[in-house]
Amino acid sequence: MQVIRAGTLGFCFGVRDALSAAFLLDEPKSVTIHGELVHNRAVQDRLRERGFRQTAEAERDALPSTDQVLVTAHGISNRERERLAAAGKQLIDTTCPLVAYLHARALSAQSEGFHVILIGKRGHVEVNGVLGDLESATLVQSVEDVSPLPHDKLAICAQTTTPASVAEAILARVRELHPRAEVRYHDTICAPTKQRIQAVSKLAGEVDLMVIVGGRNSNNTLQLVETARARGTRVRHVESAEELQPHWFLGRERIGLAAGTSTPDELLARVEARLAEIGALLGARV
Repeated sequence: MQVIRAGTLGFCFGVRDALSAAFLLDEPKSVTIHGELVHNRAVQDRLRERGFRQTAEAERDALPSTDQVLVTAHGISNRERERLAAAGKQLIDTTCPLVAYLHARALSAQSEGFHVILIGKRGHVEVNGVLGDLESATLVQSVEDVSPLPHDKLAICAQTTTPASVAEAILARVRELHPRAEVRYHDTICAPTKQRIQAVSKLAGEVDLMVIVGGRNSNNTLQLVETARARGTRVRHVESAEELQPHWFLGRERIGLAAGTSTPDELLARVEARLAEIGALLGARV
């Protein structure tokens, strides 16, 4: 059984920088992480072991009990920053620069009189952060969500982990439904997302099965899963090496391996080692 890594996989620079900033803090017990620093259970366990407090994603409205609050790589709205600052909280900001760019483009478009159409996953923390700064906006997740809007100027931005193909299809549909409107598209999809999707799409066409490693609630990981499935390839999405089952690989000779941007290198290495064990086990049975 041959295991082939995707050309690009695992941590992106935004996640790596956020984690580095967190682990460099001298007194983690005095810091509350405002939500999930990254959507990966193994990483969250490591942060808890270090003593960090953490606000649950669904409980962000509650004020953290510590004076120091770490803003995650997904970012927050300016209104949320002001709320925390007004409560006397000191912010440690690890917002990914590409998420910050998305915020800036959406706000700039609004200031120029455009109604913002945001492509993204409803309820996702990154999406909520952007919408929290806009006076009026429309959120769409798919082409089916696009409907006529009573605006002459429309600006389209996308959550950073949106597949480019989804954004392109939505843009075409917006233009089709608004032939007389000024439609402006801002490409806010991050390069690491594009690279990982392209790598998975290429590899999925060359293997018998794809193993994709990442959190169950990691949007970018889920996009990789859907990308592989769209190529007609069998996919197994796992969070840890322990989830891998030998019978999944019976009759499979070429296994593709990919991971979301919040998957740490050591977790990926454990999955790869477990795949090697399973390959040796199945080979011994032949």
